[in-house]
Amino acid sequence: MDKYNWITFKLNLEKLPWHTWARLGECSAKCRQILQIPLKPAVKNQLHRIYLAKGALATTAIEGNTLTEQQVLDVLDDKLKLPPSKEYLEQEVKNIIEACNVVIDTAKGVGRISIERICEYNGLVLANNVPHAEGAVPGKIRQAGHNVIVGSYRDPEGKDIQELLEKFCEWFSSDYFKNEQNPLLFAIIKAIVAHLYFAWIHPFGDGNGRVARLIEFAILLDSGVPSPAAHLLSNYYNITKAEYYQQLDKASKTADTTDFITYAVGGFLDGLDEQLKYIEQHIMDTCWRDYIYERFDQVGSGPVIKRQRKLAKMINNPVSKDDIILLLSSEYRGKTERTLSRDLNRLEKMNLIIKTEGKYQANKELMLIFLPFSTQK
Repeated sequence: MDKYNWITFKLNLEKLPWHTWARLGECSAKCRQILQIPLKPAVKNQLHRIYLAKGALATTAIEGNTLTEQQVLDVLDDKLKLPPSKEYLEQEVKNIIEACNVVIDTAKGVGRISIERICEYNGLVLANNVPHAEGAVPGKIRQAGHNVIVGSYRDPEGKDIQELLEKFCEWFSSDYFKNEQNPLLFAIIKAIVAHLYFAWIHPFGDGNGRVARLIEFAILLDSGVPSPAAHLLSNYYNITKAEYYQQLDKASKTADTTDFITYAVGGFLDGLDEQLKYIEQHIMDTCWRDYIYERFDQVGSGPVIKRQRKLAKMINNPVSKDDIILLLSSEYRGKTERTLSRDLNRLEKMNLIIKTEGKYQANKELMLIFLPFSTQK
């Protein structure tokens, strides 16, 4: 519609700067890397749980929810107890968790967006008497006469919403963003732009931001982004909330998506880097424990060997002798300080630990086989 000249349903990707394209390539590569890393089911489930909590917290916190990450984890475990006056905060989070689970169950392989699905998302986020704006009906788009102003932004008139939503769904269900050479890269762009356009159309009386982020989440999942990574954009928007709103406002005033895409891609890449570090730490810990067992299998068995092996497993970050005695009190109760010194010396000779400034830590650099020789012990 000509009167909404910023809602063009067109995209000029030639304006994206080279560094944004480079970051998009990194995002695509790191998503594939996460998908291919073998993880124990318990670690995989924990990763899913942590980032589901982060995503649910983020998308509600943007709208004013004040629960902490630990409280959201307690919601997942059905352990959170709030006074009646604050129970709605828990319900808002529960609604998002339920909506994310619905998206996970239905988004993969769909490749399309429909008005019916969008209305379902809105019904989910506003369900169970969650407080919402006057006149908003959960799951129902606003009608003629129901117009909304958000900050300095005036949303499209209610009478035009149906047509705009139809164009929105047609555009994002088409092959416009399809690219055979780099499908995941262009899917990331599609998810970000869909979020932006949905926020511009603002089709509901309330819950639009949460639905926009659910649509983004659904597109990322459908494209093959691992579920923990698909929550990263919501988390980034929350921790940079002021810039998030500035970028939304700027894009609507200029009818240009370039800066918003650049902003979102930078945050997505940072989140992927953090997530990979978390995964790599789990892999390192698993490999290190296996290596300790392998080394001790070569030196025999017996109570002394078992104690030294347990000591090697316990030492991770720098610890003093006093820390060790406190943490392994049952192992060293009734023994002299010389026993601990002898055990530590044995681990040093086995190259399992190193001593720095009077403290001991695991020599995990042994596992990093591609470090330059000059940095290896």
